[in-house]
Amino acid sequence: MIFSCVIQSACQFNDERPYQMKSFTYTNQNEQAFGTNDLKGKVWIADFIFTSCETVCPPMTANMAALQKELKAEDLPVELVSISVDPAIDTPAKLKSYMQKFTKDDLNWNMLTGYSQEEVEKFARDEFQTLVQKPEASDQVIHGTNFYLINKNGEIVNDYSFTHGNNFKKLIADVKKQM
Repeated sequence: MIFSCVIQSACQFNDERPYQMKSFTYTNQNEQAFGTNDLKGKVWIADFIFTSCETVCPPMTANMAALQKELKAEDLPVELVSISVDPAIDTPAKLKSYMQKFTKDDLNWNMLTGYSQEEVEKFARDEFQTLVQKPEASDQVIHGTNFYLINKNGEIVNDYSFTHGNNFKKLIADVKKQM
């Protein structure tokens, strides 16, 4: 029983021991370097997407755009970060074009690329405890569908399932706690 509790708590984020990610710098949709130094002292929300996704990414990105509007309406200065899981395909220009299908406002939203497939798979696994895998026989990338809330100290404090209904109210309430 004790062993089971230890394993379960190690596999999820919680308020008692937030996970602090390592420093990173990648390239955003405007071909600018962007990373943890730009996010220092800020609350931010991250997800994993790719522009040629045929399933979950378009609705995830639409939800992120809707979340962006709600956060602005509540005057909550939150950064949004979408990390491409297909960096060989997702150039800054492609990410910019993709973002513009959902919003014209990229002042607080950065879509990142500029790393190898191996690097993003390791980054997702090590920093977010989520799977990213690009099978050789497919142009589709397997990846998690959660949104991650990161506090001003760079600690992941919670994750929210994209596939289990609208978590906006809980996410926004949790953002307010981090301000």
